Amino acid sequence: MTFSEKKEDLKNIIFTYIKHWKWFVLCSFIALAIAYINIRYTIPEYAVKSQIQIVQEKNAGSEMSIFQDLGVLGGSSKQVEDEIEILASRSNFIEVVKELGANVKIMALGNIINSEVYSNPPVKVNFIAADSTIYNADYSFFIEFSSGNTFGFTEDENLPSKIYSFGNGISTPIGNMVITPNLKDPKSLIGKRYQISISPVEKVATSFKTNVNISVSAEFSNILDVSMTSALPKKAKDVIDKLIEVYNRNAIEEKKRIADTTSDFINNRIQLISGTLTTVDKDAQELLTEKGMTGSGIEVGAAVQVSAGSRQNLENAKVQLQMVSGLKDYVSGEVGYDEMPVVDVGSAALNQATVQYNTLVAERKRLLKSSNEQNPMIINLDEQLDGIKNTIQSSLSSLERNVGMNVSTLQSQLGRIQGTIYSAPENQRELRNITRKQETTESLYLYLLQKREESQIAFASALPKSNIIDKAYVSSPTPVKPKKAITYLAALMLGLLLPFGVIYGKDLLDTKIHNKHSLEKFTKDIPVLGELPRLTKKDSKIIINDDRSVLAEALRIIRTNLDFLIKTKLATDKNKNNVIYITSSTPGEGKTFLSSNLSMILASTDKKVLLVGADIRNPKLYTFFSGDSVNKLKTPSRNKDVGLTEFLLDDTISVKDIIKPMLVHHNTIDVIYSGKIPPNPAELLMSSKIEELLSEVSEMYDYVIVDTAPMMVVSDTLLIAPYANHIIYVTRAGVTDESAVKFPLNLRDEGKLKGVSFIVNDVSLDSLGYGGKYGYGYGKNSKKWWKF
Repeated sequence: MTFSEKKEDLKNIIFTYIKHWKWFVLCSFIALAIAYINIRYTIPEYAVKSQIQIVQEKNAGSEMSIFQDLGVLGGSSKQVEDEIEILASRSNFIEVVKELGANVKIMALGNIINSEVYSNPPVKVNFIAADSTIYNADYSFFIEFSSGNTFGFTEDENLPSKIYSFGNGISTPIGNMVITPNLKDPKSLIGKRYQISISPVEKVATSFKTNVNISVSAEFSNILDVSMTSALPKKAKDVIDKLIEVYNRNAIEEKKRIADTTSDFINNRIQLISGTLTTVDKDAQELLTEKGMTGSGIEVGAAVQVSAGSRQNLENAKVQLQMVSGLKDYVSGEVGYDEMPVVDVGSAALNQATVQYNTLVAERKRLLKSSNEQNPMIINLDEQLDGIKNTIQSSLSSLERNVGMNVSTLQSQLGRIQGTIYSAPENQRELRNITRKQETTESLYLYLLQKREESQIAFASALPKSNIIDKAYVSSPTPVKPKKAITYLAALMLGLLLPFGVIYGKDLLDTKIHNKHSLEKFTKDIPVLGELPRLTKKDSKIIINDDRSVLAEALRIIRTNLDFLIKTKLATDKNKNNVIYITSSTPGEGKTFLSSNLSMILASTDKKVLLVGADIRNPKLYTFFSGDSVNKLKTPSRNKDVGLTEFLLDDTISVKDIIKPMLVHHNTIDVIYSGKIPPNPAELLMSSKIEELLSEVSEMYDYVIVDTAPMMVVSDTLLIAPYANHIIYVTRAGVTDESAVKFPLNLRDEGKLKGVSFIVNDVSLDSLGYGGKYGYGYGKNSKKWWKF
């Protein structure tokens, strides 16, 4: 395809859409009107935003912290991601809904749209039923203020309301309910109607979880952006602020549980050691009383001083061994997954493992609020907790062995020193032993008291998990929904795309002939003589003298092109070449209409024209030449009803007997009607008298127009085709398929038809000419482009 052909095709495509500009304008207007209505009656939504900073735990450092310090890894991004999941957990949102009472919604009913009332609700609804029932209820009802002290109540908007007084109990499927006014002057709301809905807490929590967006402010940052869009900015603020409050409160409660567990463990040890200390004190008292000793230690002073350091070390080792053994027994006897006490037994790795175990236990309990133990995340946490517990048990066992070995060593050392002490008075040595045990037990007792206080101080000084940088606020006074510019732009694009798509789809699926230009794509070297316009009910089907209509102008163009073909063929042929067949693919495509009007336009030039009705199966010429404007001239009375059929059957009837002269709108033409419908039309048309008839009338007239039968329906036209000089094949716009055009082309290639040319009938006015760009009707007034 050449550049000029591509350019022409592009022009035709563009013109296909331009000629439907009214639909583009109409659809765009409708789309913009719908967009305006949508914006007008859409409740605007605003963006509410808050910022918080995640506080990192100093004692919960990761093993990878050294890489983070070197800048190899991205800081605490993993911890921040975990905190985002915790903050957005379903259990947190359930607490938010419960504390805000958000599962109860009051809607003000309007004529077109309903709006939620949040800040100052007109009534308060109190339920006598248990909270668990209300939290799972799905119930709604309607109220209407009828007076200052009464209101109408109904569960179905279409049913009559029942009148109740404010403060009286109302029986509902979810239990008794009491409604009280929340305004100083309830009379101001007389006639107002409201819908009150109670929804399941979990359903509302899921809705909040979907609408709240939590994201990191910047890469590797500990600052989170918490945002939400809502038609009620105050409600969105409350939801975000309450969510952050619940998140921080839960974190502090987790720390409290750990501190309480540690305190309980230390209290148990204190009770045990307290009993031991009391026993030792009593033994010392009894010894001093019985032996009459002063307890000054002069008796064994020198020997005891030598062994004092070793004794102290031994007792410290025993204290450590007792603490390790007690913690080991606690861990071994622990069933399930609860927080472990954090006790300093001389191993930093053990303390770190215990802190990590408590952190995972807290996360497991938080996840169990909104899940069950079969959840893959819970199973994964259980596996991690089991691994850490095994590590702690192994560490305690190893530490117990090491401390036990140290105790054995110190005992051996002390045994050697005791040899010298035994030489001292027995009473003094026994008193010193009791005193030493008393001091050791007392030091352990004081140590545990100190640890208990440290645990409680750690909880009392515990900080929230996050610092609030900005409380919830409306980030922009402009609503985020609806966005007017985007809505109008989208509506305009949709308004343009809709007709474009319809036209494109119609053209894509359309296989019909529409005008001369579309027909010429298939006919190639076969001429298309012209096209006939589509007529309205008011238009005449037969042209008259000096007719300036579009139909008359189209016929004049066809007449000119036909004369050109006849004259071109006369230069190479001896006969007059004036026998012209008019045919089509199927009935109803306008061959008789063309035959009649072509005869009229040819006769208007003072030429002798004969119109022959050769469609003897379904004659139509009678319908065109009837009425007051048609007069038959010189019709023999004895042969007034004879036609082509009678001529072919009866040898006594001559050509002149079947010719009917007519005066139609001041034009004179001769007509041969088809006559009666025969039982064997195909065999009748095979008669040699057809050739004699056409040869004779060809000499008598300037033009012989033959209205034949459709070619794709019957074979009649093919039987008489050899006698035609020209065959005009009529196609109808919007009716004739492209495949039907190939039928005469194939017959022409096979040599069964000669002198074939085409005409397009019933073309819409905006498609006349080449794609409608060059229409007919020169000299005719037309409307301006802006007028429909």
